[in-house]
Amino acid sequence: MFNRLRQLPSSCVPPNLRRSPAMSLSALRPSRRHLHALALGSLALLASALHRPAHAQEKLTFLTSWYAQAEHGGFYQALATGLYKQAGLDVTIKMGGPQVNGMQLLSAGQADLIIGYDFQVLSGVEKGLPVVTVAASFQKDLQGMLTHGDVKSLADLKTRTILVAGNNRTSWWPWLKSKYDFKDEQTRPYTFNLQPFFADTNVAQQAYPSSEPFQAMKKGAPHKFFLFADDGYPPYGTSIVTTQTLLKNKPDVVKRFVEASMKGWVSYLKNPAPGNALIKQDNPNMSDEQIAFGVQQMKALQVLGSGDAATQGVGTMTEARWKATRDYMVKEELLKADAPWQKAFTLDVVKQIKVLP
Repeated sequence: MFNRLRQLPSSCVPPNLRRSPAMSLSALRPSRRHLHALALGSLALLASALHRPAHAQEKLTFLTSWYAQAEHGGFYQALATGLYKQAGLDVTIKMGGPQVNGMQLLSAGQADLIIGYDFQVLSGVEKGLPVVTVAASFQKDLQGMLTHGDVKSLADLKTRTILVAGNNRTSWWPWLKSKYDFKDEQTRPYTFNLQPFFADTNVAQQAYPSSEPFQAMKKGAPHKFFLFADDGYPPYGTSIVTTQTLLKNKPDVVKRFVEASMKGWVSYLKNPAPGNALIKQDNPNMSDEQIAFGVQQMKALQVLGSGDAATQGVGTMTEARWKATRDYMVKEELLKADAPWQKAFTLDVVKQIKVLP
């Protein structure tokens, strides 16, 4: 600094630093006492910065759709690998289950975000619930059909007995019945027990990729699994739903959660070990073998990175897909034609991120 000052014209040097002819250069140098004071001051500032409390991370509660399993792996992976923390989020994952009403808990403020279902959200919006889907983890809904090994396609089920749970008679069953001209008379209740399937080769039943097919494999029963989405069933899978209030008041928090979750999904399918540890911690009944089977199924069915996600990024959605689901529900009288279906989703969040599979 002092060398530079010596090169400047005297008019450019502050009066208090100008030298008289009799002033020596040493007079301009700071004393050891001044340097010591400066050093102590710098150390004090550094110590203050180190002890200053960091900004609190945004706390969020995320509710899944069922007991912890491979199909929730991306969220557990984001938690296990610190992706949520890196995004400034303190996320608590809570398991769903047969007696857990996610939409009710979300609307009541007991959860900030949940794993939702397109039909459920559309029906909720029709009833005036302030909920909105902000991303879809999977481009394909995971619902499908478990059949015996001799079945070549879903169309072959026209002469078979089909086991359908009560709630699915107002979701995928009308679609399947209409598409393949099936009859209600050929259905029987599905009680989540596979013994009727094992006992009768004429029986087919609803199934989830990592559940019923895994049990059939363990039993050694020749079988096939058909994903409805591969035959045109329109809903997305494992979507992320929040409230209009949270989205309006904290859009960046929602965006950060979605982005970290999608990064979690990409990471999970590459190396699921961190997420699996948390899955088994929440659900000790989930074995390593079944989780591995679920991961393999998701990869084989290409639920994460197929379709629009291949180019637009994991989690993406389109209005056309939502309209297809809305049109199906209206056709089957599951939704009123004048329902404000466009309130059920927003593309604003997924347009801000691009996490390629």
